[in-house]
Amino acid sequence: NAAGNKETIQQIKAEGGTAYAYTVDLCKKEAIYEAAAKTKQEVGVVKILINNAGIVSGTPLLETPDVKIIRTFDVNVLAHFWTIKAFMPDMIENKSGHIVNIASLAGHGGITKLVDYCSSKFAAVGIDDTLKVELVALGHDEYIKTTVVCPYYISTGMFAGVKSKIIPILEPDFVASEAVHGIITNKPQVILPWWCAILLCLKTIVPLKGWLYLGKVLGLICSMDEFEGRH
Repeated sequence: NAAGNKETIQQIKAEGGTAYAYTVDLCKKEAIYEAAAKTKQEVGVVKILINNAGIVSGTPLLETPDVKIIRTFDVNVLAHFWTIKAFMPDMIENKSGHIVNIASLAGHGGITKLVDYCSSKFAAVGIDDTLKVELVALGHDEYIKTTVVCPYYISTGMFAGVKSKIIPILEPDFVASEAVHGIITNKPQVILPWWCAILLCLKTIVPLKGWLYLGKVLGLICSMDEFEGRH
C-alpha cells in the first residue's frame, strides 16, 4: 500500500522521527527477501519486526475463488515465514530482537464468511506459539522475544458492514497503543479487549453446542450480511 506507506512516513516525520518506506508484494517471497536486504543496507539492522499486513475475502467458502484463498495465505501466513527468516538471523547475531505477529481473535475461533481468513489467523497464532518454543530450545529466548496480538474487529474499513452485539468494534488507535505497550513490556500475547481471554478459556471446556449458543448471545457469531471483504 504505497499511499498508506507515504501517509505513515509523513506522520512520523511530523513528530520529528526518521522513516523509510518500501512497497513490497507480499505474495512474492523473492520480493520480500530483496526488500529485506535493501532495508538492512539502507537503514540498518532491524530490531523489531511487526508482521501487520493482512487481507480478507469475506465470502462463504464455496463462493471464494481459489486465487483469493491462496492470496490470503500468501499474505497472512507465508509472508511471516519469509520476514522472520530474513530478519531473525541478525537478531540472533546481535542478541537483541522482538518479533510481533498481528493475528486476531479470529485465530482462536471460526466465523462465517471467514473460513480462509480465520484459518490464516489460526496459522499466525501457531507461528508465534511454535516460534516461542523453538527460541527456548535453541537458547535464544533470553534476548529475542515474540508477541502475538489478537484483537476483535477493528474499525479500519477492513470489516465494514460487520454488526457486533456486545463486544465493541475496536478503534485503531486503541489497538495500536495496546500493541505497542505489549511490545515494550515483552508481553507474550495481547488479547483485545482483554476480557475476551476468558472466552477463549471457556471455549476449551464448554461443549460445542453451548459454545455456539454463547457465541450468538455475545455476538461472536456476528451478523455478516452487509460485510464485504476488503484488503
